[in-house]
Amino acid sequence: MSPEREMLPPGSFNGFHTLRHGLFDIKVLSDGYITLPGEVLMPEAGREERVATLRRLGGGSDSAPLQTNVPLIRKGTDLILVDTGAGANFQPSDGRLATNLHSIGADPASITKVVFTHAHPDHSGGTTRPDGSLLFPNAHYYVSEVEWSFWTDQDYEAAMPKALHEFARGAQRDLFAVKDRLTLVKPGDEIVSGMSVVSTRGHTPGHISLELAGDGNLLIAGDVIPNNIVSFENPTWHFGFDTEPEIALANRAVLLDKAANEKLRVLGYHWTYPGVGYVDRYGSAYRFVEG
Repeated sequence: MSPEREMLPPGSFNGFHTLRHGLFDIKVLSDGYITLPGEVLMPEAGREERVATLRRLGGGSDSAPLQTNVPLIRKGTDLILVDTGAGANFQPSDGRLATNLHSIGADPASITKVVFTHAHPDHSGGTTRPDGSLLFPNAHYYVSEVEWSFWTDQDYEAAMPKALHEFARGAQRDLFAVKDRLTLVKPGDEIVSGMSVVSTRGHTPGHISLELAGDGNLLIAGDVIPNNIVSFENPTWHFGFDTEPEIALANRAVLLDKAANEKLRVLGYHWTYPGVGYVDRYGSAYRFVEG
């Protein structure tokens, strides 16, 4: 664990957290943070509870910052990045991944594989530089075949509600940029030996997580569990950015239950940095235990 790991408040981008899991060496890098309004984070919360929770998250009365935690994983000769962060394509407070890779001496050209949990802009927007060139020019890319089919529909304006049109344009920008070096994956496929694709549909139709073999296994969850405070303490609450809200809620419940029962280690993208820990039962809900 690096000494910087103890504090990474919004606006600080120079920390990283290291861990080893089985045959995998993992660094959790920060892409910065995004700010979300309370009605997106917890649309079912009452006003007083919403404000109190936003303040626990380090926000104000209307919104709160959420960290963006990007796993960089080494196994053998492979250096694998899970999601590419936002680049210049979402909020100005994120898009710091390239800088933080350089800060630890990792050349983006050394990345051999990139796995997208899904194609929202804070997860895939860092695929290209502003000039359109690939930030990770030597990588091979992986995305769920369902995710690809959903976002690359040429008739998306007719097929999707208007609220998703900008997301679709961003997903097409990012996925089409790597289509000649892209593998479409299904649940159960392996990215490398011991790293398996898990379907966690709902946040998007093709959202996936990754399960890493080892003592107790480690699940890299992406956005299936959006936040380690809101989602753990209120597992029946929806999340405003879920494309398939009821499927997302059901799969979130299944995953929280599985992680608690099996003592899985879990890594969340928008959890309190570095987002690594365990799920404990707490009455009818859960609590996050860092570790």
